[in-house]
Amino acid sequence: MTMIQALRSGLDVMMERDSNVIVYGQDVGYFGGVFRVTEGLQTKYGKSRCFDAPISEGGIVGTAVGMGAYGLRPVVEIQFADYFYPAMDQIVSEAARLRHRSAGDFTAPITIRMPCGGGIYGGQTHSQSPEAIFTHVCGVRTVMPSNPYDAKGLLIASIENDDPVIFLEPKRIYNGPFDGHHDRPVVPWSKHEMGKVPEGYYTLPLDKAAVFRPGKAVTVLTYGTMVWVSECAARETEVDAEIIDLRTIWPLDLETVVASVKKTGRCVIVHEATGTGGFGAELAALVQQHCFYHLEAPIERVTGWDTPYPHAQEWAYFPGPQRVGAALKRAVEA
Repeated sequence: MTMIQALRSGLDVMMERDSNVIVYGQDVGYFGGVFRVTEGLQTKYGKSRCFDAPISEGGIVGTAVGMGAYGLRPVVEIQFADYFYPAMDQIVSEAARLRHRSAGDFTAPITIRMPCGGGIYGGQTHSQSPEAIFTHVCGVRTVMPSNPYDAKGLLIASIENDDPVIFLEPKRIYNGPFDGHHDRPVVPWSKHEMGKVPEGYYTLPLDKAAVFRPGKAVTVLTYGTMVWVSECAARETEVDAEIIDLRTIWPLDLETVVASVKKTGRCVIVHEATGTGGFGAELAALVQQHCFYHLEAPIERVTGWDTPYPHAQEWAYFPGPQRVGAALKRAVEA
C-alpha cells in the first residue's frame, strides 16, 4: 500500500468496527479528499458517516468536540495543515481541556488529520510543518508517521484514543519514500518493506519511537519525511548513524531517545520546520538534560530556514542529504 491507501484502509477498518466513527471535512465525501485518502468511504458507509463540511476549520473542529462529548469518534480532515489556524481556539480551549475541565465526565476522542510539509510546490499556504505548535498544547497528542505500515497502525490507535490527536501526514511521501534529492524519482512503496500493510485491524502505541536504522557512531532524531532524507545522508556519507523515528512527537518516547544518545555519544536533530522554536529545540534541551555526561560532541540541528516558506526555493529550504550529511560528519569528527 501507499501511505494514502494505508490511511484509507485504517479509516475503513475503524468505520466498519465502530459505528460511532464518522469522517468529515472539506471535500472528503463525494470527492474523496484532495489527496483521495477518503475515496469510496461515502459510497460504502453513506452520507451520514462520511460527508463534506463547509469551509470553516473552526466549525469542523468545534462540531467534532461536541460530537466527541456526545459519544461519537469523529475523524476530521483539515485539507492542509496550513489551514488549522482558524480552529486553534477550538483545539486549545475546548478539545485539549475538555476531559480535565470536566473532571473526566466528558472526553474529546477526536482525530484531526492534516496533510503537512512541502514537496508539491504549494507555497506558503500549502506547505507548512506546524507540529511544534501542537506539542505545546497540554492534552493533545501529536503524531507524524513516516511510512504506510506505521501510518495505518498509528491512525487506528489515534481513533481509539480518548484524547484529541493531531495526525500529521507528510504529503511528500504519500506515494513513496524520498531520499531528498530533487532530481531523483520517488521509490514506489510497493518495492519497500514498509509498504507491506495488513488489510485488517492492528495498532501501534502512541508513545513509542522506532529504531529505523541501527548504528553506533551518532544518533539522528527525526520524523516524517526527514527519516528518509536522514537515511540517504547516512548512506551517502557512510556514517554509522542510528536513526530514531519518533513517530509520536508528543508524548515523546524519551527512553528510546536517551538510550540511543548514551550509546553513540553524539546527536543530530533533523526536521523540515523552521529552526527557531521548532521541536528540535525541545529535543536538544532534553538530550542535554539527560545525556550531558555522555555527549562527546555538540548537538547538531538541521532544519528549514527561519523565513516564511519560500515557494520558488522549496528544495533549497528542505534539509537535504547534503546538509544532513555535513552535520553527521561534524558530529562524528568533533
